[in-house]
Amino acid sequence: MAVPDHHRRALLEVIPDARDGLTRTERTILYVLQETQRELNGRNVPTAMLYGRVLEYVDMSEAELHVYLDRLGVKGDGL
Repeated sequence: MAVPDHHRRALLEVIPDARDGLTRTERTILYVLQETQRELNGRNVPTAMLYGRVLEYVDMSEAELHVYLDRLGVKGDGL
């Protein structure tokens, strides 16, 4: 029995990749963070800016982004 495409995509979002243990969403967040840091010449990326850019790839709430950032060990500067 074949799995419908939308179910397969949903599974890929929550199952960690065997290579590095990251989900597709986590990998996307890290990619967007890296690219934005590069644009800002290595400076810290404001969470609001990161959130806006991540939304171009993944539909999530701001609270969900914070959960992912905490899980990935991405810490703000406390400002």
